[in-house]
Amino acid sequence: MKIKLSYMLTALILLNAITFCQNNFVSDVSKRGTTAAPFLTISEGAKATAMGSAFVAVSDDQSAFYWNPAGLAKIDGIGIMFNHINWLADVAYNYLAATYNLGGMGTVGFSFLSSSYGDMKVTTVDAPEGTGQIFSASDIAFSIGYALNLTDNFAIGFNPKIIYQSIWEASAVGFAMDLGVQYKTPFDGIMLGMSISNFGTKMQMQGNTTLVTYDPDLSSSGNNGKIAANLSTDYWSMPLLFRVGLAYTPISSENNKFTIAVDALHPSDNYESVNIGGEYVFHDLLALRGGYKSLFLQSSEESFTLGIGLKQLLLGSVTVKLDYAYQNFGRLTYIQQFTLGIGF
Repeated sequence: MKIKLSYMLTALILLNAITFCQNNFVSDVSKRGTTAAPFLTISEGAKATAMGSAFVAVSDDQSAFYWNPAGLAKIDGIGIMFNHINWLADVAYNYLAATYNLGGMGTVGFSFLSSSYGDMKVTTVDAPEGTGQIFSASDIAFSIGYALNLTDNFAIGFNPKIIYQSIWEASAVGFAMDLGVQYKTPFDGIMLGMSISNFGTKMQMQGNTTLVTYDPDLSSSGNNGKIAANLSTDYWSMPLLFRVGLAYTPISSENNKFTIAVDALHPSDNYESVNIGGEYVFHDLLALRGGYKSLFLQSSEESFTLGIGLKQLLLGSVTVKLDYAYQNFGRLTYIQQFTLGIGF
């Protein structure tokens, strides 16, 4: 009964996802830069990034909150992850996630993502060097996830989250949901994964920044030329993203493990693309990773990725993981990610 239920859920979710994408996405228009909260599309986790962001079927650590919440069901015991991203233009992102496996009741956890832009000077036409005021910007996302193995081969996960963005004296809040499934196929070593990310409300910037004075009749000198008004800002959708991917592990022994993965992406704010990547693990101690991101996407600065990972068992039950990822960004140089994971 559980197996039949898992098949029905998989088919239903896949059918709805494809129908939604066909009805709401325009394939011949990229719509690049037309969504709110673009930071939600930045890859989380050095392991996943080093594998070319081909991770929807692989997801097996706390970065699964981002890639595919169904992957949380794979994590045993208690796990914590901290990820630091040296992003473009000296912007930094910090990601914290923790999970707890409840056995047959599933896996629960939370994730928190925040940005660091640094303080910036307020400049105007009359004061191009600065007015003496300082402003800042921030991006924040908080989520609570849950994943459950419906059968030995099928897992499903949910990840509701709150998104907050601010700049100077204006801010916006949104709510979204991530949904994912993973299925261990009858073909030996092949895993199928699928996820829908950032399905939620639209966001609108509001605050003191939009308060202005308005003169309704510039040709008249006797009227009130300083009427308090509020600029109407538009509502912007979140970067909805549909992923489907396969992971194949042709080699899996005590000393050697090799996995290759391919993801196909259908975003709401860009054209479709493909990510590919691979990982080789030696003695469950050293991992070498590589991949290529945004295949078939024209004018993309993203390309190859590389990474390394180390795993060490301490005190018999505590596992420590250190991962590093390098991603080439063409004319925008590169980015780096550093991840620390601890399991109990």
